[in-house]
Amino acid sequence: MSTDSIRLQAGTYQQFDADYSLPVPGEGYGGWRQAEIAISAEHTALVVMHAWDCGDMGEHPGIWRSVEYIPRSYQIAREVFPPLLDAVRRAGLAMFHVVGGGDYYKGLPGYRHACDLAGAPPAPPATVPGDPHLDALRRFRADHVWRGAHNRVDEPGFRARLDFLPQARPIAGEGIAENSPQLLALCCERGINHLIYVGFAIDACLLSSPGGMIDMSRHGVMCSTVRQAVTAVENRETARRELAKEIGLWRVAVSFGFVFDDQVLIQALNERAASRAR
Repeated sequence: MSTDSIRLQAGTYQQFDADYSLPVPGEGYGGWRQAEIAISAEHTALVVMHAWDCGDMGEHPGIWRSVEYIPRSYQIAREVFPPLLDAVRRAGLAMFHVVGGGDYYKGLPGYRHACDLAGAPPAPPATVPGDPHLDALRRFRADHVWRGAHNRVDEPGFRARLDFLPQARPIAGEGIAENSPQLLALCCERGINHLIYVGFAIDACLLSSPGGMIDMSRHGVMCSTVRQAVTAVENRETARRELAKEIGLWRVAVSFGFVFDDQVLIQALNERAASRAR
């Protein structure tokens, strides 16, 4: 094993064998497992995605009423991010930040560097022509599904004040990407082929927003996550038990990579940092 290998336990999911002797064959699957794996310090990066300071409820009540995970994201940023991000940096792993939703990052050197690497932004995807019926359907969804007509009045002010959470602010030398071509360019520059995502939310932005796992996996990048460093977009039926988060973690384990425990990852990174210091 090469000297840049970091050995640690990782969460995996055994999506086999269905047992057709059972009333529910899927209950025969092996489910969650732990396995010792090795990741490459040279080719792995932590990605902090959409770690947004959304203000408080008094500033933008419409945002908070339609994004119920904001308090959980703040707690994760306070309690989980500081030791994790510090361990990544001291261990010498790359760290990237995926951003969006406002202009809060556009003057930072890490973003300008990603823009220079990636070149001109890609053309927007082709779209089908609309019609009055489609417009009406979209208005109905905006008013009755997400985020609600009475809540949209807070969007302009929210976008204008959006910023990094203090605990997730990039430091010098860390790349900042607002789309998949920019993140890919940062990966290619550093030789990164494995991204460990943290941020918000595991079942939404981290999967399907620009720079998320779906896009990056199409470029051959393995995409993993850290259980304690993410939350999810929950609904009325899942919120109490955070079941959407559990499904999101399962999807990562089955479709994209591994699910790490924060303390296990931090310990492995701290051991590497200590070894580098000797």
